[in-house]
Amino acid sequence: MRKVLPLAATGLLALSACQFAGHDDPAAEAHRLNTMQSLPLHAYIPDPSSEGGRSIGKAQWILAKQCMVRLGFGGFATLNTRTVESTYPVRQGTLAGRGTTGDDSPYGIDDPDRAAEHGYHNRDQEESAQPQEWPADQYVALTGTFGSGDSHFAHGNPIPEGGCLGQATRKIYGPAPKATKVNGVRLTGYYSLALELWYESHKAARKDPGWKKADRAWSDCMKEKGFRYPDPDEASLDTAWYRTEGPSAKEKKTAAADARCKLDTDYIDTVHAIEADAQKTVISKRKKALDDLRAADERAVRSARTIIGEQS
Repeated sequence: MRKVLPLAATGLLALSACQFAGHDDPAAEAHRLNTMQSLPLHAYIPDPSSEGGRSIGKAQWILAKQCMVRLGFGGFATLNTRTVESTYPVRQGTLAGRGTTGDDSPYGIDDPDRAAEHGYHNRDQEESAQPQEWPADQYVALTGTFGSGDSHFAHGNPIPEGGCLGQATRKIYGPAPKATKVNGVRLTGYYSLALELWYESHKAARKDPGWKKADRAWSDCMKEKGFRYPDPDEASLDTAWYRTEGPSAKEKKTAAADARCKLDTDYIDTVHAIEADAQKTVISKRKKALDDLRAADERAVRSARTIIGEQS
């Protein structure tokens, strides 16, 4: 998701509270702000792990199972959808292990001890939903993603647009919105508007003089510790960190310094405030469209629960 959303992979470390007058616990506050949930646009991107999100995932697989049987995959009649409802299919032979470099916070790792121990390899390997591989013919029918030489038919039956899962999603949500591009990536999902606005507001925030000043303060702090990077993203995305499965000694030292400099310079608090303001601006300009998006999601949850109820 880095190419769509403004995810960085850098860190934060707690320092003495006496350096931050008026803050009871600056490290805890920075940690709270260093989440996607703390930013305004997050309210328009539903959480798939929520009760409603889980209902939609379950309904998608119920409908996809029925579709696959209609396409001639008789074995799907006994598929236990509970084992797959939180996952999206992966084509057999292409499943790669998820890298551990980076994390899912907007401004990077924010635990000093973790930074010193794990460097930038901060991604949690404990995932509730593991990707599942499917044979090529089943994968194509489920997703409508065709490779070279793949047939657009399954057992003589035409594969629906987007495959059985795409068809299921349209039944739950209704017609898909107009596709858009974000940072060169074509988005066709039901939350593409929110993602587009997130990307646009992040670009605007990064141009703000206050953000640039925060980057310079952080960079100056890093120089004092012997590390030369213009901003936290450059540090976390250093190609050296991607050459090894685990963190090197140099990576750990860099990450720890990065984290300490973020707290020293009040980096996360500063850039978060700028980005939050930028998001509020785009929300105010597109509020009706975003509210319509949220209402559509609420209707989708109700539709999903109806589908689940009919199968009970």
